[in-house]
Amino acid sequence: MKDSIWNQILTYFYIRRRDPGAPRNIDLKFMHGMNRISLFMFLIAVIVMVVRLFRH
Repeated sequence: MKDSIWNQILTYFYIRRRDPGAPRNIDLKFMHGMNRISLFMFLIAVIVMVVRLFRH
């Protein structure tokens, strides 16, 4: 396994630099964009759930 899931997540959030030798096309760009959006939404949902858990 070349890239671990954590390296991919860091790349999605622009924390780690992309591999210059990686293929670039429009489909891959859209896929990474949608993954980035879904990860942000998931993190926001987890934060909301934790806040609600500690408020009650």
